[in-house]
Amino acid sequence: MAKISWTSEAERWLKDIYDYIATDDRSAAARVIIGIYEKAQILTQFPEIGYRYDKHRNDEVRIVLYGHYRIAYLVRADGDVDILGVFHGALDMQRYLL
Repeated sequence: MAKISWTSEAERWLKDIYDYIATDDRSAAARVIIGIYEKAQILTQFPEIGYRYDKHRNDEVRIVLYGHYRIAYLVRADGDVDILGVFHGALDMQRYLL
């Protein structure tokens, strides 16, 4: 079973997502964050379930989807997973995952 670690950057993204949604509806914001977290938990059993972010790179950055959000993660050599960030579908991830 893979271990999941959230980078500080990914935690900041979650906080920003929560803060943005909470300006209209705090309970909806909480549901979204819980949903993102729960979706990421599937990676403990199936770390390669997401699609490869860039097939031309040699690393294992992958994406798993939750609603309008893309959860970017790295499968490390030991099989554990680092969550790199959570991005809204309208956001250009290329700027952040270079």
